[in-house]
Amino acid sequence: ARCQCKVAPRDRRNCGYPGISAAECKRAGCCFNASVPGMPWCFTPKPKKVKKICPNDPHARRNCGFPGITAKECERKGCCFRAYPAGVPWCFYHRVVEE
Repeated sequence: ARCQCKVAPRDRRNCGYPGISAAECKRAGCCFNASVPGMPWCFTPKPKKVKKICPNDPHARRNCGFPGITAKECERKGCCFRAYPAGVPWCFYHRVVEE
């Protein structure tokens, strides 16, 4: 993503080799910006920002527990707990989404 390439020139970590083209750099999953002399032009992007959410759709839940698990036991495993509706997991894994 473009925002991952907004790295201050002094914070750039080299991701290529001398003379690498913009196309080669991008194919390697790196950012390319040749506007600052003396700084890496092909550089490592910032990591993606992600957050964990508990899915709202009960049918999208992936089971993280066992029948009869308590909310406390479920949350200790790092999972979501919602004791409704019937017929779907009540203890289930988070979904990871990009911010």
